[in-house]
Amino acid sequence: MGNEKNLVVIESATVERARLTRRDMVQRLLAGMSAGAALPALAISHPIFELLKSDAFLHNEIVFDKAEQLGRANWKPAFLTEQQNELLSALAESIVPDSTRAHVSRCIDLLLSVDKQTNQRKFVESLAALDAECQKRFMKSFPALDEEQKNAYLTDASTKPKNLDLAGVEAGKKQSALYGHFENLKGWISGAYYSSEMGMRELGWTGDYAFAAFPGCAHPEGHH
Repeated sequence: MGNEKNLVVIESATVERARLTRRDMVQRLLAGMSAGAALPALAISHPIFELLKSDAFLHNEIVFDKAEQLGRANWKPAFLTEQQNELLSALAESIVPDSTRAHVSRCIDLLLSVDKQTNQRKFVESLAALDAECQKRFMKSFPALDEEQKNAYLTDASTKPKNLDLAGVEAGKKQSALYGHFENLKGWISGAYYSSEMGMRELGWTGDYAFAAFPGCAHPEGHH
């Protein structure tokens, strides 16, 4: 990446440690955010950031052991249903390309399995809300849409209502709710992707260093 020379090194690593564990990735992600890094599409107030930085999570050996097994062929969701995971996988791939290769939906499922019930409920509600609206518009679930339909639907869902005073108007209220659900899911998806090795490399990590600040997202302009 052309702006790698401007990145601030906060920790060097040996060649032998070029492949980092999920714990290493999370720690570098948090270090960069604490140093003021502009992580694409992830607000520090989002539930995934609160979970990732919690001591209970960072010292949960079982969770990190499971995180290293997300790529197994016999993987099964721990919290989501198979149908919910299929929906999340399709949404994630459309919002942040290469999410499937980075096992984003699997990572989110693992995180949700140890998160508090409030965040679990909100996530499931957001997933259900986006799917319900998709079913209403296209008479089929999001994974069954073609690419043009997916892009059109997510463009609408990711459009922030221009006039929040429309909250008293049914159409405006509905759009505002859909946007809120989209933003919630996008935060989880972005956080899971950029705490993966693939996401960290996209932000500028080369395997030798961790950075105090990251360059912008390399994905083309879209829903994320």
